[in-house]
Amino acid sequence: MRYGLKALMLTLALAVPAPVLAEEETAASGLTSLMTSYEARGWEGVGRLNIGFGGMCTGALIAPRLVLTAAHCLIDQRTGQNVDARSITFLAGWRNGRASASRKVRRAVVHPQHEYTGPSGELKVANDLALLELDSEIRLAHIQPFKTASRPRKGASVGVVSYAHDRQNSLSLQEVCHVLARRSGALVLSCDVDFGSSGAPVFADVDGEPQIVSVVSAKAMIRGRKVSLGTNLEKPLDELMALMAASDGVFDRAAPEPRRLSVGGSNGLALSGGDSGAKFVKP
Repeated sequence: MRYGLKALMLTLALAVPAPVLAEEETAASGLTSLMTSYEARGWEGVGRLNIGFGGMCTGALIAPRLVLTAAHCLIDQRTGQNVDARSITFLAGWRNGRASASRKVRRAVVHPQHEYTGPSGELKVANDLALLELDSEIRLAHIQPFKTASRPRKGASVGVVSYAHDRQNSLSLQEVCHVLARRSGALVLSCDVDFGSSGAPVFADVDGEPQIVSVVSAKAMIRGRKVSLGTNLEKPLDELMALMAASDGVFDRAAPEPRRLSVGGSNGLALSGGDSGAKFVKP
């Protein structure tokens, strides 16, 4: 099946507060709200991003000082201008008005090939990726950074852990959705997302451990079916890591000579390993 990704997509705008869905509506969507500390155990590395002008996205810790999210989260959709990174706060494991850890963002780097075309423009999903450097590391035993992995094949089972405008005070988990297609640097997914889910990590089970394989970029309708779109991680994330390591600037868009960063290297930005303790649970 060929999916036309042009002019079909609706980007996930940064959310404004809205009433919480009724319990039966939430259940029907296949989402599980992680309301208790037991339910949220292992997912504390996913957090809510509060953005200066009142916006909200989701981000995930991939190193003690690095948060992965979507590039378009860092653009004020009212003006088309970059958001001041220092106006962003990462609330790790935000639940019922409290965060497991809270950090301000020191600087941000968006992928140099990400193209923002405005709320009504053609959506660009490929390279919709950004890294946020926190003002200090999060080193707590119950908040572990997530590993990243190669993009999954068509038909693979994945899950999304996110916040959204209708569930902004606790994480929600959709345990089982699927990769419907892989197109032009993007994954087409059956996952349920909504405004505020931008930047949310898409997980796959790799050797019994949830690892991030994509980041939510947008939602769309294809042939009457609701789908979500995630950006490819592999090469774009390597390029972002190189940018972050090479420059102290904010919103750098001129890429240096590309290089590969080794996991566990001496650059201080290596991805962290270890068992996160996070488990997919039944709705």
